[in-house]
Amino acid sequence: MLFDSSIRKELARSFGATLVVLVTVVMTMMLIRTLGQASRGSVSPSDVMLVMGFTVLGQLPTILSLSLFISVVGTLSRMYRDSEMVIWFASGRGLVTLLRPLLRFAWPVLVITAILSLLVWPWANSQIQELRTRYEQRSDIDRIAPGEFQESSNGSRVFFIDKDTPDNQAGNNIFIAATDGARESVTSARSARIVIEGGERIAILSDGQRLETSRDQPGVKISEFEEYGTRIGSAPAGSPEELAVKTRPTHELLMKPLPAFKAELGWRLGLALAALNFVVLGLAVASVNPRAARSTSLVFALFAFIVYYNLMTLGQSWVGAGRLGLIPFMASLHGGMLLVAAAILAARHNQWSIRNLLRRQAVQP
Repeated sequence: MLFDSSIRKELARSFGATLVVLVTVVMTMMLIRTLGQASRGSVSPSDVMLVMGFTVLGQLPTILSLSLFISVVGTLSRMYRDSEMVIWFASGRGLVTLLRPLLRFAWPVLVITAILSLLVWPWANSQIQELRTRYEQRSDIDRIAPGEFQESSNGSRVFFIDKDTPDNQAGNNIFIAATDGARESVTSARSARIVIEGGERIAILSDGQRLETSRDQPGVKISEFEEYGTRIGSAPAGSPEELAVKTRPTHELLMKPLPAFKAELGWRLGLALAALNFVVLGLAVASVNPRAARSTSLVFALFAFIVYYNLMTLGQSWVGAGRLGLIPFMASLHGGMLLVAAAILAARHNQWSIRNLLRRQAVQP
């Protein structure tokens, strides 16, 4: 009991510190990324913190798995370095017996990781998609800042507006430069208002002038108008658009055996299985070589983590392309990783090595 409680307390301290550091780093990276998306017009500037929060929430399974792996490797490496493991081994504790206190500490993290990957991950992605869709579905008049030139949603027009009216559906001093195939036009108007006709947003320009040129024909066509209507987008959708695969609930992925759905299901299940494999792998590889640097085990842990997740990404693309089945992929990657970790753990527990094997063969008559 003393051994179990002491190792769990140290694992908790190491896990908490690692989690705080990783969450801070990921939040900083996501903030920079989201600000870049807002500057490009992909998300609303007012929704930057929401998008960043949902993104970090979706990345929590990976953060928890890495924090658990680093805490296991770091804690056990320190115990080897301070000769605590020698004391426990001398008292009759083997390396395999460490697996029980590790799993007793890790099982809440494993459950939370599974819940986050299977339930929270699609919900967070759907919330981000909803914010982006809502921002994209706003009218071109809404997306223009007064006194600034702004590109339309489809990139075919450039607007300038002096929107000094209290109504968001109207504006003054309008300038529109549009490109439609081989034709280019410049339209200016004293005022504009937005109306919806037949499910389409129509901008009604008043008291203006239009200059139109064609790339394959010489000359300029000039026309003046009292009112001129131009389509600027669809009306707000009454029903949500078709959701992306990452936003689909897990039970819906199970009901439809499509390759893309299988690939996403494999990724979500893989996040939970990878966390379990990292506990066993961390116990198997944690050691200290007095002649090597103190951070050798952590460097190896980070390398193993990167390779594991790259293999998960590669397998997801293969399953999505139909080149590999879901069950063979899950069995080969996650089952194979568990077998490799168990084999290394058994070899270290029983002190199996090629040198000892050769010595035994040499001793035998």
